[in-house]
Amino acid sequence: MESISIALILLVAVVASSIVVRLSPVALPIPLVQIALGAALAGLTGSGVMLEPDIFFLLFLPPLLFLDGWRIPKERLFKDRTTILELALGLVIVTVLGMGLFIHWLIPAMPLTVAFALAAIISPTDPIAVSAIAAKVPVPSRLMHILEGESLLNDASGLVCMRFAVAATLSGSFSLSSAFGAFLWLALGGIVVGVVLTWTVTQAKDYVSHKLGEESGSQILISLLIPFGAYLVAEHLGCSGILAAVAAGVTMSYAEQRGRATPLTRVRRTAVWDMLQFTLNGVIFVLLGEQLPRIVSGAAQVVRETGHDETVWLIAYVGAISLGLAVLRLTWVWVSLRFTMFRVSIAGKNFRRPHWKLIIAISLAGVRGAITLAGILTLPLALDDGTPFPARDLAIFLAVGVIIVSLIAASIGLPPLLRNLELPPEPGHQQQEDEARIAAAQAAIRAIENVQHELAEGRPDVDLYAQAGARLMDIYRQRIEGRSKSGQEADQLKAIQAIDRQLRLAAVRAERDALFRLSRQGRLPDDLARRLVREVDLAETRWSA
Repeated sequence: MESISIALILLVAVVASSIVVRLSPVALPIPLVQIALGAALAGLTGSGVMLEPDIFFLLFLPPLLFLDGWRIPKERLFKDRTTILELALGLVIVTVLGMGLFIHWLIPAMPLTVAFALAAIISPTDPIAVSAIAAKVPVPSRLMHILEGESLLNDASGLVCMRFAVAATLSGSFSLSSAFGAFLWLALGGIVVGVVLTWTVTQAKDYVSHKLGEESGSQILISLLIPFGAYLVAEHLGCSGILAAVAAGVTMSYAEQRGRATPLTRVRRTAVWDMLQFTLNGVIFVLLGEQLPRIVSGAAQVVRETGHDETVWLIAYVGAISLGLAVLRLTWVWVSLRFTMFRVSIAGKNFRRPHWKLIIAISLAGVRGAITLAGILTLPLALDDGTPFPARDLAIFLAVGVIIVSLIAASIGLPPLLRNLELPPEPGHQQQEDEARIAAAQAAIRAIENVQHELAEGRPDVDLYAQAGARLMDIYRQRIEGRSKSGQEADQLKAIQAIDRQLRLAAVRAERDALFRLSRQGRLPDDLARRLVREVDLAETRWSA
């Protein structure tokens, strides 16, 4: 019963954090609000949640990484692959080596392998935190896609590096050659497991749906189980469950392009995953705040063991590590930009040098978040011989401190940097959208004509079918005409479409109000009211997009 109560309290705190952020006149990062609420809960209850690292890792990371892989725009990922790989792989390796040595030099009491583990887990970034910080200042879409791609890959690379460092701490030895071979098996094996399992499950699911019909609830549940299945199978085989979850998400996006799921399943599944993402990210940060007092206490004890009696050294350590990360990331971004300029100049292409504000913005956008927290909390409680894991509480506190400092720095620095920032022009997708909508409308007209002839064949009321088909085809012909125009005529059609959209929204909202009124008066059965309201809701969603 106590565990259930704790879970419900955490969920209430997540809801409360969303309300606080929306009521705030300034752009508060929701992770900071959730951390504060978690700390307040710990102060009120006086007790903490005992977290089992392996269970915590399994519950939170697979679905979050799976969803990142599922939803990231693949064409943008491939387009900016060089920049993303430089940030996600090159910067992670430099961070692990550079910051690991720096942390060990800064805190000699922390073993080198633990310092490398800490450096590895603070290397992944969190684009969700960036989007929350910049909610009132639009983030350029290309910058956001680069940050998303970086986060997707550096989550996996950072966590895999942490796994090696933890293994070296547990075993007391490290071999570069064996680590390289193990890394290949972890990486390639994890990717293969994620791809094969997801593809197999989706094929079996589609076969069953084709034979027996589709049931939305089971389809959604299957999508929820896939990341956990990929993670567990990969871990059982000694591969990387992290990479398996990411690969499963990417494979899922390609599998879904076949369009086998029904529209109702897709709508419901999107809503479920949106809720799950919001909940998991929120619970992680609330748990962080709830664990904060205990983490500070344990870290202070470790600092005293190093010969410092003042806990202010904790703040100094966090500040030094955060500054080192910022300088390292800024230097890497600048060097990466110079390399890109050199590569473009060799190819004989023009390259517009980005504004210095953009370089600093990319550096500040390296916010640490849920993945860093989830990973650091999975540090083992004890070594193989039963002795406590060295400097575990201190490592957790430093990671938490880096998360908080990066959130505060980004929330203060990003809005003024992004405001009125002149960016290199981004290619638009209007032509592609017009071509796609025209092709879809033409396909719809052909389908209407075919079905109309099939339905009307041999019937006496052929004219009714012709009239119904003509009315519907007129809608699609108008859509084609509107997308084929250019210049002033196109602007007028767009204005008409905007007016039409406003009228349709007003109409569907009035429909819904009337349905609710009839339901309250008892003139409409509840099940029928729900079905009609859902139809209106879907129509409003269509016209609000």
